[in-house]
Amino acid sequence: MKKNIEINYKPIGIIHSLFVEAKGTPIQTTTSNAEGTVEIYPEYIVGLKDIDGFSHIILLYHFHLSGKPTMEVKPFLDDSTHGVFATRAPSRPNSIGISVVKLVRMKGNILHVKGLDILDGTPLLDIKPYVPEFDSREVEKIGWLEKRVRGLKSARDDGRFQ
Repeated sequence: MKKNIEINYKPIGIIHSLFVEAKGTPIQTTTSNAEGTVEIYPEYIVGLKDIDGFSHIILLYHFHLSGKPTMEVKPFLDDSTHGVFATRAPSRPNSIGISVVKLVRMKGNILHVKGLDILDGTPLLDIKPYVPEFDSREVEKIGWLEKRVRGLKSARDDGRFQ
């Protein structure tokens, strides 16, 4: 396999939220009650068939405003640096984000969602239904976050990755 294969994605929609800048945005969906919409482009509307039967969906998107990727970052919940792949920092080699949000309702090509931690205008790459039997796991350890996760509820983006 070639080492430098180029991969191109075309957005299927756009995410609309009340967050216009990274600073102050919740750093995970479990800490957010923010509502917003996901607008699906016309050529992908048929792909929404039956999505309204799910209470939660997984949004995959492009971190379009993230800064230059680095292999070591100082994440929001720690004062030490960690490898980028041991964090959820947006400044990554491939700026792909993932969020599980509650699907409140659907009207045409607009999905009304709750629990957003995503900036307004973010390009949407894909949607998948959240299914606990597929997506939830029992875990034995959570690395450096073990002692830090208690501060999650009050943590907000401080703008360090832009």
